[in-house]
Amino acid sequence: MLFSVLLTARAQAQAPKVPAVKLAHLQKYLNSTADTTYIINFWATWCKPCIEELPHFEAVQQQSKGKPVKVILVSMDFVKDLDKRVVPFVTRNKLKSIVFLLDEPDQNAWIDIVDPSWSGAIPATLFINNARKQRLFLEKPMTLAQLQQHLTSTLSKTP
Repeated sequence: MLFSVLLTARAQAQAPKVPAVKLAHLQKYLNSTADTTYIINFWATWCKPCIEELPHFEAVQQQSKGKPVKVILVSMDFVKDLDKRVVPFVTRNKLKSIVFLLDEPDQNAWIDIVDPSWSGAIPATLFINNARKQRLFLEKPMTLAQLQQHLTSTLSKTP
């Protein structure tokens, strides 16, 4: 019995933190004045094109170590699925980027805040660096080359 308690405690300690957050948490990135490029990807565990492109975001995060770049993965799964789907998915795929689940069930209340052109379809990605007045929203799956190209374009602009 003690062994199973220790095993459970160890598994919980190793489980990634995937908080369920409100819009205000996302707005910290959307409104940041720091000279940091945020690559914010909206995805879900049930979205095949989303899952296929996640390794590209992880690669960009790794390649950008030491640079003012942050990859933020925003899960659009239901909050009720956080512990049974999202956390196991993040663990199984060893995601290192910042991951959180957006707990805002009424998309109409916040989608235009992310981008007025967004239909709500995923995958969707926002490149944003307010210090450089850069903002690019793409509502489609991304290849690694496309991610790198858009990031390079954003970083090459003078603040």
